[in-house]
Amino acid sequence: MKTLHHKSCSTAHMSVSKPPPHPPTSHLAIPPSSSSTPSSSASSPSATPHSAGPPPPSPVKISMQEHFAINVCPGPILPIPQISDFFPRFHDYPCTPPPPREKKILKEETFNGETGGGYKDPERRGDNDGDREEVFDSDDDDTYLGTLEFTLLFDQENNCLHCTIHKAKGLKAMDSNGLADPYVKLHLLPGASKANKLRTKTLKNTLNPVWNETLIYHGITAADMTTKTLRLCVCDMDRLGRNEFIGEVRVALKKLKEGENKRYNMGLERIAQNKESNNQTVEQGALVAEEERGRILVSLCYNTEKGCLLVGIIRCAHLAAMDSNGYSDPFVKIILQPDMGKKSKYKTSVKKKTLNPEFNEEFSYEVSLDQLAKKTLEISVWDYDLGMSNDFIGGVELGINASGQRLRHWFECLKNKGKKVEYWHTLTQQGAPSNDKPD
Repeated sequence: MKTLHHKSCSTAHMSVSKPPPHPPTSHLAIPPSSSSTPSSSASSPSATPHSAGPPPPSPVKISMQEHFAINVCPGPILPIPQISDFFPRFHDYPCTPPPPREKKILKEETFNGETGGGYKDPERRGDNDGDREEVFDSDDDDTYLGTLEFTLLFDQENNCLHCTIHKAKGLKAMDSNGLADPYVKLHLLPGASKANKLRTKTLKNTLNPVWNETLIYHGITAADMTTKTLRLCVCDMDRLGRNEFIGEVRVALKKLKEGENKRYNMGLERIAQNKESNNQTVEQGALVAEEERGRILVSLCYNTEKGCLLVGIIRCAHLAAMDSNGYSDPFVKIILQPDMGKKSKYKTSVKKKTLNPEFNEEFSYEVSLDQLAKKTLEISVWDYDLGMSNDFIGGVELGINASGQRLRHWFECLKNKGKKVEYWHTLTQQGAPSNDKPD
C-alpha cells in the first residue's frame, strides 16, 4: 500500500511540475492574460520563480489585411490592380506612356542585280494585321515580308511580255492559324489597274507557295519597255473579308533586254517607291493619256486568188473600263470606206466583262487591189450596253491617208500579197461618232 501511494504521489508531482505547452507561433500575436493560463495558478511552488521574471515585451499589432497580405504574398506588398491600369485613358492623373517598341530596320540585299528588302515596322502593317508576331520559316532572318522568285521574258516579235511566277518564300502569316492563302497579281504602271491586271491562282495554307505559272501581257512594244514598270503584289485571299496585302516588288522594264530570260529573286516591300512615275516627262504623259483607251491587234492579208482583203480582229488589250463594275463588254466594228453598202460593215461578237478580249474573227472584202489602194479601213471598239446606246472606247484608221505605224501596216499588206501581216495599234479618238448613239 505504501508503494502504491508513493507512485501516485510521484505521478501527481510530475504532472504539476510539467511546464505548460507553448502556444503555436503565429503572426497574429495576442497579449497574455491571467485567464488564458489557468494551469499556472495551480502549479506547484517550484514554478513560482519562473513567473517572477520581467514581463515579455508587448507584440507589434498589425491589421488583419496586412496579415493576410504577408502570408499570401511574401515580399513587398503590392497595390491591388485597378481597372485604370488596363485602360490608361481612365486615369485621373497623367500617366507615363509605355516606351515605344524598337523598330528593326533590315538591311538591303541584292539578288541577281536587283535590290530589294523589307523592314519590320508595326506602325505600317495592314489594317487587318493585328498585333500578333510574324510567323514564317525562312532561311533568311533579315527578310520580314518574304521573297518572290519570278522570270521575265520580252518577245518583241509577238509584242508579248511573259511573266513566270515561280514561288515565294517566308511569307508573312496573315491568318489565325499562322499561315496564309497567297496569290500574286500583276500591274503595268502607269496605266489603269483593271485594264492590265493579271493574277495567279490562290494556294491554300502555306507560307512558301510554289506557283510555276506563266502570265502573258499582249500588245507590249519596245517603246513600252522603256517607260513601263511591272508591279508584282503578293496578297492573302480572305473569303469572309477583304483580301490582305502582304508585300510587293517593282521592276523597271527598261532593264530587261529583248529575248533575255531574266530570273529575279527579290524581297517584298511594304511601301513601294514611285520614282518612275514621278520622273515622267510631258511627252510620256501625253502618250499615257492616249493609251488609256487600249490597243488592238489586227491582221491584214490580200488574197490575189480570190481578189479579196482578209481582215482579222485577233484581240484587244488594256481597254478602258466603261461600266460601273470596272470592266467593259467590248465588240469591234469595221467599215471599209468609201462605203460599199452592207457588205462593207462587219461586227464581231460581244465579249462580256473583260478589258482584254480575245476575238480571233476574220472578215472578207471583195475588192480589187487597185481599188483597195484608194480605200480606208476604219476599226472601232465599242462597249455593249443592253437597252442603251453603246459606248465608244476607241478606234484606228488604216489607209493611204494614215501615218506612222498605221500607214506602214497598210503598205506592207499591199506589198506582200498573200502574206498575213499583224500589227498592234493604239486606239485613239478616230472613228468616234458625232453623236452618242451609233448606228
